[in-house]
Amino acid sequence: MDAAALAEFLRRRRGALSPRDVGLPEGPRRRTPGLRREEVAQLAAMSADYYTRLEQQRGPQPSEQMLASLARALRLSRDERDYLYRMAGHGIPAQVSASAHVAPALLRVLDRLDDSPALVISSVGESLAQNRMADALFGEASARTGWERSDMYRWFRHPDTERTLYPEDDRDRQSRAFVANLRAAYGAMGDRSRAGDLVRELQRVSREFAELWDRHEVAKRFEDHKVLVHPEVGPIELDCQVLFTEDQSQALLVLTASSDDAEAKLRLLSVLGTQAFSADTAATGTQTAGRRTASGAVPPLE
Repeated sequence: MDAAALAEFLRRRRGALSPRDVGLPEGPRRRTPGLRREEVAQLAAMSADYYTRLEQQRGPQPSEQMLASLARALRLSRDERDYLYRMAGHGIPAQVSASAHVAPALLRVLDRLDDSPALVISSVGESLAQNRMADALFGEASARTGWERSDMYRWFRHPDTERTLYPEDDRDRQSRAFVANLRAAYGAMGDRSRAGDLVRELQRVSREFAELWDRHEVAKRFEDHKVLVHPEVGPIELDCQVLFTEDQSQALLVLTASSDDAEAKLRLLSVLGTQAFSADTAATGTQTAGRRTASGAVPPLE
């Protein structure tokens, strides 16, 4: 670990970002440009004291999970992320864990979306970052690990619980869409890839998936009009739009209301989500790790 180089890199990257860059309010009395240390710590879901010690060359070697959170918080590119890992005394992330690194361009857009559910997903349906509205609609992703982070996996592995968000008459269509999306990812990434691993796992645990996979349907379908059934506010009609990274490995999904009724339900959902967050905070005394307000701090995939 090169503590001096790590500390200087963190200070430089912190100074290059403004609160606006990461979805935080500017606030009064900013005497110097850049983020404050406590703001970076908040974004990375770590204590301000721990982050301060890293910048002062007094901290212990950070874990790979801590580095992944810092890379997100500081909006690092892949090259910058790899440098961060090396200066901290770790090898660069392997392909599996590297998929958890959210493209900074998508995070910058996500930071500015407050009134619509939005989330960043990988090519195999893993939720990498969510805003507060997506937490309220879909549930938080922070508690999930391994393949449980993939919507595709949970859809076929736990159909009795995972399909209740969709009307019953739309579930077959959604099943085919998941498989067609995974087939497109498999074609792009190859058999010896995370997509290939997911295919083999789903073939093992789901006969329904295996039968649909044999149809060889291929499509990247994200843009859509859909109805989602929330347990507290009921059916919500939404339009889904997508923004891909250049290499098509990640996508930002944005769900917008398609009617005045849906808009009213999203406003209600926003209030309910805020109340739930306040209750969680009061119960634990700390910010829930992984809840995305402006940070997108979710643990790396296992």
